[in-house]
Amino acid sequence: MKLCIAEKPSVAKDIAEIIGAKQRHDGYYEGNGYCVTWTFGHLCTLKEPHDYNENWKYWKLEDLPIIPTNFGIKLIDDNGVKRQFSCIEKLVAQATEVINCGDAGQEGELIQRWVLHKAKCKVPIKRLWISSLTEEAIKEGFQKLQDGKKYDLLYQAGAARAIGDWMLGINATRLFTKKFGQGKVTLSVGRVQTPTLAMIVQRQKEIDAFRVEEYWELKTNYRETEFLCQIDRLKSEDKATKGLEYIIDKPFEITSFEQKEGKEGNPRLYDLTSLQVDGNKKYGFSADETLKHIQSLYEKKVVTYPRVDTTYLSEDIHPKVPNILRGMKYYSRFTEVLLQNPIPKSKQVFDDKKVTDHHAIIPTGIVPSGITPAEQQVYDLISRRFIAVFYPECKVSNTTVIGKVDALEFKASGKQILELGWREVYADTKTKKADSDEEKVMPVFVEGESGPHQPFVHQGKTSPPKYFTEATLLRAMETAGKQVDDEEMRELLKDNGIGRPSTRANIIETLFRRKYIEKKRKNLIATFTGMQLIDTIQNEILKSAELTGDWERKLRLIEKGEYDPETFKAELFQMVRELTDEVIFNTQRIIQLEPEKKVKAPAVPRVKKEKPKLEEINCPKCKQTKVMKGKTAIGCSNFKSCGFKIPFEMLGKKLTESQLSDLLLKGKTTKIKGLIRPGNPDTFDAVLKLSKDFNIEF
Repeated sequence: MKLCIAEKPSVAKDIAEIIGAKQRHDGYYEGNGYCVTWTFGHLCTLKEPHDYNENWKYWKLEDLPIIPTNFGIKLIDDNGVKRQFSCIEKLVAQATEVINCGDAGQEGELIQRWVLHKAKCKVPIKRLWISSLTEEAIKEGFQKLQDGKKYDLLYQAGAARAIGDWMLGINATRLFTKKFGQGKVTLSVGRVQTPTLAMIVQRQKEIDAFRVEEYWELKTNYRETEFLCQIDRLKSEDKATKGLEYIIDKPFEITSFEQKEGKEGNPRLYDLTSLQVDGNKKYGFSADETLKHIQSLYEKKVVTYPRVDTTYLSEDIHPKVPNILRGMKYYSRFTEVLLQNPIPKSKQVFDDKKVTDHHAIIPTGIVPSGITPAEQQVYDLISRRFIAVFYPECKVSNTTVIGKVDALEFKASGKQILELGWREVYADTKTKKADSDEEKVMPVFVEGESGPHQPFVHQGKTSPPKYFTEATLLRAMETAGKQVDDEEMRELLKDNGIGRPSTRANIIETLFRRKYIEKKRKNLIATFTGMQLIDTIQNEILKSAELTGDWERKLRLIEKGEYDPETFKAELFQMVRELTDEVIFNTQRIIQLEPEKKVKAPAVPRVKKEKPKLEEINCPKCKQTKVMKGKTAIGCSNFKSCGFKIPFEMLGKKLTESQLSDLLLKGKTTKIKGLIRPGNPDTFDAVLKLSKDFNIEF
């Protein structure tokens, strides 16, 4: 009997139907010489510390680092898991051959291998490796079953990653919790979650430290076109006004008019990360929601395998493209145009060297039915992208115009779309992607022409760095924190990204669950707890996106047989030992802890000085008028000119008259306890003070 083991009951049912195992039993199907059973994802996990040593059940600094001599696995403590594993174990004992039908990726390989190891499988193992769950793909996969040993390196990489995450997670979490948490709070540390959190915290600090600056720009309108003066932004309104006076009665002259025709290359096919990015940008889906939607579409056979990190197709897909396009009935207005000519075999789309386990995410050509509205939106993204890559390039005209007023140079630029090309595929969507980058069509100018113009001064303010959204965070994780817009460069950096496409959504959800980050609209905000954790971790290797990316690169090299998994694990063991020594002997204290009480010297009696009433205090900013009380704040009585004010309530605390008086007279308060950040229940203590710009800061 040949035993097939799938990763989910639904997949097992599809396989059983196709290979003729149609008799249903408790936990498996049987027929035509086959038995087909299933797991529920992970049935096994790495053993916990107390499974190796009973004393390791208790969190003690003196026991760290915990490094088992040999790592073992165990069944997850769940009655359903135990019952299904018992069924698998019996079937494995009766089988003459096992066919691993698990998810065709690193995690899927690890899940199946652990189950087979726990079931003491001794018979030969074959591997079903497919990129979609269509009947055609499953039949073709069974005709081309691979030797299970071909995927040994994939399993070794998965096992090394699991052990590495266990080592760092168990030891670092216990280490920082016992050293700095003092039993009040668990400080969770992980190989991927900590550098991800560090990126969010760093951005938060940049935003918190940002101070708005005003600036002025000299502009002019000539023939209904706005031109910007090519000088540095002016720091004072006075200089801008003088510039305006300098040019106001002088003619505007065109010195250069240049139009260049160019092309906008087609978008790339989707990998999981780019799909999650667009799902977040266009529909507000979290990374986890997009993953769930695309997984459901995969199981409904309408798209190919989703957990991929390539934007290319293997060359053997090229002959199948016309049939896929013909099956996409809802998009016939686009596909019929493509099918009039042979589909080009471009290296931008088809390249075996850029495809490892699986190709990019594409439709299978099966018409979707019974899918949710959200799944329809994700399917639409994938379908339009698949069609767009085969359309002609978009032709554009880029225009640059230079003019001058006396000695001052002005510039205007614009872009016109001449031929939509691939943008036509998006022209009927609500997001109007075809029009999103199109600027106002500029008139034709002639060098040497001159005439009147309407100069003006534009006042603006500098903008702080932008908060991470899930879309921008996913890109930052993919490129190990580097800001990269170029698609080619992004492809090169993927090997060094933080985490894998299939795990990044879970990492973000973990940070939410542990209340290290929160979401406000689309923005990801680091909570006070999350910021404290990162400030407490002084070891840069735990927070470094680039170093964590280097570990991911080594895991990929293990898959290719170019790096020894034992070396990888030894490096992690060494790092954990060094980290433990460094933290245990570090005397740093976490911010939340109260400072040690000191014995005070006897106080010297002194006469208490009466503070003036608030209305008797001069404004600390203009120093010319008294302050006055309003309904919600106290401020300068000449507020329209001065602009100074202090709100009565800040961060959940109503300021006392004494604290307001201290701010006005001394520029700072004594320590205020119990402050609360918006949306975060954790309180903190701080001194409030007036900045140089007379704003409130901590």
